[in-house]
Amino acid sequence: MSEQKAYRFDKETTKKVIKGAIIAGSGAVAVPILEYIAKQDFGAYSPFVAAGCAILVNAVREFIKGKK
Repeated sequence: MSEQKAYRFDKETTKKVIKGAIIAGSGAVAVPILEYIAKQDFGAYSPFVAAGCAILVNAVREFIKGKK
């Protein structure tokens, strides 16, 4: 693995940033889906629900990865 230069993204770092954005975005996408399914408006708690969903997605991803 090569060392990352200052003020630049190497290929590995770019992948990590994109993965993190997808995980964070999944939380934001999950809130309206949950509101529709549960017929529940989270109101002011929507950001907390979105954060919780993103954490859950990341936890499941970490649980699944690895050798069998």
